[in-house]
Amino acid sequence: MTGAAPDAPDGPQKPARRRGPGRPRQDEAAEGPGTQERIRLAARSEFAARGYDKTSVRGIAKAAGVDPALVHHYFGSKDDLFAAAVELTMEPALVVPAVVGEGPDGIGERLARYFLGIWENPATRAPLLAVIRSALTHEAAAKVLRTLVLRRVLERVAADLDVPDPTFRAELAASHMVGIAILRYVVRVEPLASADPEAIVALVAPTLQRYLTED
Repeated sequence: MTGAAPDAPDGPQKPARRRGPGRPRQDEAAEGPGTQERIRLAARSEFAARGYDKTSVRGIAKAAGVDPALVHHYFGSKDDLFAAAVELTMEPALVVPAVVGEGPDGIGERLARYFLGIWENPATRAPLLAVIRSALTHEAAAKVLRTLVLRRVLERVAADLDVPDPTFRAELAASHMVGIAILRYVVRVEPLASADPEAIVALVAPTLQRYLTED
């Protein structure tokens, strides 16, 4: 006795939908509106803990609980993700209005206080340490430092003040603040490493003020 033929499908089957290059699967893309933020936070944590060299997109994806394809879909390359992670720390879109908004008077103090503030906060210090250390040996990290810290923050501050040679002035201000960061947080030279942040602001602010406002 032969068995009954299997039931025929109710209708024609739709072909499987192919995804284009670089696009995540539908189930990968439906991670929710907080997915990009979760990836950026995971990237910031991984870069801070492991440094640029030892951090991988796969490791970041695992920490964020997503497929690596989704990381590439949202952020592209590892370099782009590194820049996004550092930008999350510095928030240039918020910094420039806060520093410039009250006018040129006191801008040196506001800039020094902002810069030291993100370094004094353990949550934001670690990613910046990763940037500084990596920038000495990796062009990708150096590019992030140049683009984010110099152009997107200091150059915009100087340009909004409408002073001559804003790029040169921004570079001088950057050299001052980055130098302090290296000596205080990376090399930990005393007594600078243990000095009161307010004492540093008081001494550094007039120099930054001169860089950014004097003709």
